[in-house]
Amino acid sequence: MSAHAYVLLNVEPAKTEDVVKKLSKIRGAHVREVTGPYDVVVELSCDTTVDLTSVVRTKIRSIPGITASVTCLWMEGFIGHGGGGE
Repeated sequence: MSAHAYVLLNVEPAKTEDVVKKLSKIRGAHVREVTGPYDVVVELSCDTTVDLTSVVRTKIRSIPGITASVTCLWMEGFIGHGGGGE
């Protein structure tokens, strides 16, 4: 099973270009500079949730210029909770 997440990032304005370049080099990362409460959104895909967590902790949050992050894990093919699905 694959693991997927949207990683929402706040970035120092002067470092946005450098942060986006570094993020774009991460395998499985699709990077978008956005407007609104976040500056950059990364759609991240990894083999497992352990791999995904490792990438977020060691390769994303460690980039200079990132001031805050929110990681939203999502599951492909999930039909809700409690069984049943429509």
